[in-house]
Amino acid sequence: MPTYVLLSNLTDEGAKALKANPKRLQEVNKEIEKFGAKVTAQYAVLGPYDFVSIVDCPDNETIARVSVELGSRGSIRLMTLAATPVANFIRTLKTKD
Repeated sequence: MPTYVLLSNLTDEGAKALKANPKRLQEVNKEIEKFGAKVTAQYAVLGPYDFVSIVDCPDNETIARVSVELGSRGSIRLMTLAATPVANFIRTLKTKD
C-alpha cells in the first residue's frame, strides 16, 4: 500500500481544541481509518511543523480526500507528500547492462 507523509500545523483554533482534549489526536486517527487510510506512525515535532504523520493509503485520491476532510475543519493545515521506500527508489535507479 502506498505511503504518505502528512506535515501538519495547528491553527489557533486547533491548538485550543488540542489543549482542551489531548486525546483528540487519537480520535482523528480513527476517523482517518474510516476513509480507508491508516496512520502507522505519528510524531509531535519542533520546527516549522507541529506533527508528522506516516499514513498508508490505497491511492492518491483517497489521501487527497483525507487531506481535504481534515483541512476543511479549520483546526489544521496540511502538506501531503507521497513517499517511496529508499530500497524501492534505489531499484528504480539501477540500470540494466
